[in-house]
Amino acid sequence: MEVVIVPDATAGGELIAEAIAALLSRKPDALLGVATGSTPLPIYQALAAKVRSGAVDASRARICQLDEYVGLPPGHPESYRSVVLREVVEPLGLSEKSFMGPDGAAEDVQAACEAYDAALAEAGGVDLQLLGIGTDGHIGFNEPCSSLASRTRIKTLTEQTRVDNARFFDDDIDQVPHHVITQGIGTILDSRHPILLATGEGKAEAVARTVEGPVASIVPASALQMHPHATVVVDEAAASKLKLADYFRATYEAKPRWQGL
Repeated sequence: MEVVIVPDATAGGELIAEAIAALLSRKPDALLGVATGSTPLPIYQALAAKVRSGAVDASRARICQLDEYVGLPPGHPESYRSVVLREVVEPLGLSEKSFMGPDGAAEDVQAACEAYDAALAEAGGVDLQLLGIGTDGHIGFNEPCSSLASRTRIKTLTEQTRVDNARFFDDDIDQVPHHVITQGIGTILDSRHPILLATGEGKAEAVARTVEGPVASIVPASALQMHPHATVVVDEAAASKLKLADYFRATYEAKPRWQGL
C-alpha cells in the first residue's frame, strides 16, 4: 500500500486526475470505478477540466458504480446512478452507453447484485477504482464486520452512515434508505488499482486504522493492505493520526516520477 500525503483536497483531486489521465493515455477504453459523496468531487472536477482543455481524451472511457441505494425510484436525484451521471459522465462528455451500475430498483435485488458482479468481470474488470472512506472505516457500503471476501451484495446501513448521508436528503434521516447494493470487498480487491482519497480531520482515525492497523473486518478499508497496487491519498488533516507520516512523505518524495501513482 502506498500512502501519499497532499496539502489539501484540491491537490489530492489533481494528483488522482493525473493518474486517471495517464491510464487513459495507455488504455483509452479503461473501466473506471467511481465513488459518490463530496470527497471525490475534486477528482472529477480536475479530470473534467483536463477533458475540456484537450489534455485528456476520455471519449472511450467506461464508467461503473461502486454502490447504489435500494428502493429509490428511477431518476431520483440522490440515486447514485443520477449522481454519477450528473457529476462524472456528463462533465466528461460521455453518454449513458459508457455507464454501468447495479439496479437498485430491481424486484429481485439479490439477482441484481449477482448480475452486476458478473457484468464487471465480463467487461474485463475494473482498471482503476476510486474509493472514499467512512468515519467507521467502511469502503463502498461494506460496513464494519463485512466479509473481506464478499462480492457485490445487499447491505443494511448502520445508523451512523445514515446520519452521515442525511445531508444529501435535506438533513432528513427518514429519507435515507436502509439498504444498498455495494461492490463487496472481494470485488473491490479485484480492481487493478484501487485509489482511496480521504480528506478532513474527521477521517483521520479511520485512515490510521486502515493504513497502520491490522487487517480486520472491523475496519473494512484495511483489506486494501492485501492489494498489490493500492494507493491511499490523504490531506494533512486526514493524515494527522498517522504515526509513520514522515516516512510516507519521504518515500513518496524519493519515488521516481515515471512510476506515477
